[in-house]
Amino acid sequence: MKPLLCSLLLLFAFSLNAQAPVAVPAAKEPHHHLVLENSYVRVLRVSVPAHDATLLHQHDVPYIYVALGPGDVINAVAGKPEAHLVMTDGQVGYSRGGFAHIARTDAGLVFNNVTIELLHPQGEPRNLCEQVIDGPLSDCENPPSSKLPPDSSLRTPARFAKMERLFETDEILAESASLAPRASYIQSGSQPSQLLIALDNSEVRVDVQGKPSKSLHSGEALWLPAGNPPTIANLNGHGASRFLLCSFKN
Repeated sequence: MKPLLCSLLLLFAFSLNAQAPVAVPAAKEPHHHLVLENSYVRVLRVSVPAHDATLLHQHDVPYIYVALGPGDVINAVAGKPEAHLVMTDGQVGYSRGGFAHIARTDAGLVFNNVTIELLHPQGEPRNLCEQVIDGPLSDCENPPSSKLPPDSSLRTPARFAKMERLFETDEILAESASLAPRASYIQSGSQPSQLLIALDNSEVRVDVQGKPSKSLHSGEALWLPAGNPPTIANLNGHGASRFLLCSFKN
């Protein structure tokens, strides 16, 4: 009798294991769409319709995520209690990765974001001017709001362009920016490699000396190799345009 019971228990356990879902890589999950990849980053545009859910998918590396519009989502991490996350438009988060999860839109809102997988080791993340991770804020020193062309009629740059240092790791510095209608932001000095993400309801043009202009709309990404600093202009004549800028220290 005992051998038969053991056999039945083993068969039951095997059946449960056979039915357990297998996590797919985040880039292979159908709601995640690859928009840019190089040796530094893998950028995914994520869109989950209302009352829908992703497949169980794996995040093996650290990543940044930024909300495109408001978000209300259930985060079901394998092996942990579910968490209810409410995000504001443009909110930035950071995760160390190393887990699998399902995202569900039970509240009936579409969930849109951009997920930036960081392919180099990051070390310890540190808050700067925003509470991106658990922990204290550091001394918040933001750069000058903008530099304007010499012939610009704008005399008070802080009214037209705002940059804010959000957080950093050993590898990256993440900043958010907001440009008033028709305003421009001009970086100064030598520019490291950077990733620019246009946020929701935004339209910007990026000009780098010696290269064609690039226009970006909501959720679109552009990689800026180290070298000449870019000029970033708001093409929206009736409202602000916002973007996330990630600078790579190496």
